[in-house]
Amino acid sequence: MYYLSEMAKEEKKNKLNIELPEEISEGIYSNLAVITHSPTEFVTDFIQIMPGMPKAKVRSRVIMTPQHAKRLLKALAGNIKRYEDTHGVISEISGPEETMPLAFGGPQGEA
Repeated sequence: MYYLSEMAKEEKKNKLNIELPEEISEGIYSNLAVITHSPTEFVTDFIQIMPGMPKAKVRSRVIMTPQHAKRLLKALAGNIKRYEDTHGVISEISGPEETMPLAFGGPQGEA
């Protein structure tokens, strides 16, 4: 007869089964994030900007508590460090002309 140890029972109880629906698994593309906050929540809008277009579209909105936002910050910082340790430093935007991810009203490509 097999008996689970108390530690094994506790680990089994604390496991989280995460489901990823197919329509979400494809993800969304975002090249701009706008973050706002209140005393009780952080709101992050993930936006897709298209070159030469006067409008941008919010593709996803994520709302979380300040505590979860801080955990996300730490997790993202850790992942960026591991990425840079493997692939090299990620370059940052440096000049005022590069503040937007895509040039608005600038030259447009031709198909």
